[in-house]
Amino acid sequence: MRILRYDITPQDAGKKIEWFLRGDKGISRRVVIALKNTPGGITRNGQHARTIDLLAAGDVLEIRLPEPPAKIRQSSKAVAILYEDCDLLVYDKPADMPCHPSGCHFNDTLANVYAAYCASKGAAGTFRPLNRLDKDTTGAVVVAKNQLAAGILWKNVRKRYLALVRGELPRDTGVIDLPIEREEPYGQLRIVSPEGQRAVTHYRVLGRAGGHSLVECNLETGRTHQIRVHFSYLGYPLAGDSLYGGDTGLLQRQGLHCGWVGFEHPVTGRQVQLSVPLHRDMETALKTLGFSYSMYKN
Repeated sequence: MRILRYDITPQDAGKKIEWFLRGDKGISRRVVIALKNTPGGITRNGQHARTIDLLAAGDVLEIRLPEPPAKIRQSSKAVAILYEDCDLLVYDKPADMPCHPSGCHFNDTLANVYAAYCASKGAAGTFRPLNRLDKDTTGAVVVAKNQLAAGILWKNVRKRYLALVRGELPRDTGVIDLPIEREEPYGQLRIVSPEGQRAVTHYRVLGRAGGHSLVECNLETGRTHQIRVHFSYLGYPLAGDSLYGGDTGLLQRQGLHCGWVGFEHPVTGRQVQLSVPLHRDMETALKTLGFSYSMYKN
């Protein structure tokens, strides 16, 4: 169980505990309610405290974040951990691994890997990914270990992707602003459609070689398959992306990698930035095409 301690200063004196937690510490109403319903969830100077109680200078306020037991099978697959502390964990997800169990994937997802990690630590653990990657997209996935971190960082993780697209893009930078929706209800394929949800991709070409472009992408929105759909629609499908018209001669999966994540730590407030090297198959494809290392180094 994650325990957080706050030493109350004169500036915080007179505030209700709920105001302090929600207003000053950015803790969501849902988490505050969970704390209220957890025995010993909120204490002041070692004694049970109510959210309506007023704080005084010199008080020591502690919260104990509840963590329900995981109800998911464990996987023995090893996935590299790029960063870890009491509140967060960042995986370097491989290709051929979904983030969540579904249809044909019950035991081999990142959620199953996380369940095994928690069990090895003797901890309960709900899988809370703060960014999600397609099954065959590699790179950083940020996981919150508790509700507090998840609530504060939800939609607040910055990401940069590297995409290898077929064809040499004529412009060095650009913005793709095209709405996306499912081609069919409950289907996997997405298409550009005026009836879809707005989707915005900012891109910068890092290099061109062998009839391909290496592109850095920043997403203003986070639609499913967004980068893949946008570049395919423009006539530059990702290498290896057979679902959206890509050639599998160089890669057997889409050439897409989450190569950088950044965020403000939900508890300490410090800035965290992590670069993630390309996986071997994508790096090999770039070298085969004649890209220099400096073009795709994060």
